[in-house]
Amino acid sequence: MADRIKDVPVYLFTGFLEAGKTKFIQETLEDKRFNNGERTLLIVCEEGEEEYDVSTFSAPNVFIRVLDGLEELTMGNLREWLAKDDCERVVIEYNGMWLLDELYSRLPEYWMVYQEFMFADANTFESYNSNMRQLVYDKLKSAELVVFNRYSDKLDQMTLHKIVRGVSRRCDIAYEYTDGTVKYDEIEDPLPFDVNAPVIEIGDQDYALWYRDMSEEPEKYEDKTVRFKCRYLKRKKVPAGNFIVGRHIMTCCADDIQFAGLICKWEDSDSIVGDSWHILTAKINHKFSRAYGKKGPVLTLISQEDCEVPEQPVASFY
Repeated sequence: MADRIKDVPVYLFTGFLEAGKTKFIQETLEDKRFNNGERTLLIVCEEGEEEYDVSTFSAPNVFIRVLDGLEELTMGNLREWLAKDDCERVVIEYNGMWLLDELYSRLPEYWMVYQEFMFADANTFESYNSNMRQLVYDKLKSAELVVFNRYSDKLDQMTLHKIVRGVSRRCDIAYEYTDGTVKYDEIEDPLPFDVNAPVIEIGDQDYALWYRDMSEEPEKYEDKTVRFKCRYLKRKKVPAGNFIVGRHIMTCCADDIQFAGLICKWEDSDSIVGDSWHILTAKINHKFSRAYGKKGPVLTLISQEDCEVPEQPVASFY
């Protein structure tokens, strides 16, 4: 068997034009702690006012490729550029108007994104979020660190914080002032429901947040009892004695609405007819289910009540 190809680390910098990506990458490549002679392929997917000054890099080992369009971002080109300059790692300054799926679908095998940072101008970020929500969500969803440049105390930090946390609860958030001072976000985000209550009450407006939190930290909800308003669905492929409960969730915009369903066990599940709304009280365990084909959250019905369709049947993070 042939030896496995060595992983190629990729450092990904996202954000919109004039958000500060170039400046940060320039400073990073000037730092010997990061750039100590490793042959580095720098792929620039958009050009702003700032340009790279290779003369100040800590080592003459950076090979820059500037793309004129998305059509140049192909798996074949990426492999060719890496091999031509015998590079061992990649830095990408990504175009904010391109979806990240376009990049990930074209990365060669064994190219691994080690770190992903998003940069934004704190003064224009709300406007971008209002007018190009899908693109903002796309850049926030997998970022490990979000940096707000040109920040000042006159800006509403809580608004910026909530936009980020509406997409990701795990990434770090940093605010960089014009004088170069940086402070990190320390705002706590308590969940809007009590996970230690005898019965965890999930409000209509909190289903999306609970579903994500439960998916990310299933151990937190093991053997807990939850109550929430949901739809009941019965499908042929669901094993006997089980049915589907859940709600539609809008993560970004109307185009990405998806049903966030869970398997629920109930011996009388055959009595379910059609699509109906109920207030469900159930115990939750993370275990194997044939309906999932793997381990997942399985509810066991304790009690139920019929209810009207909520005013906002589609749950969201806002």
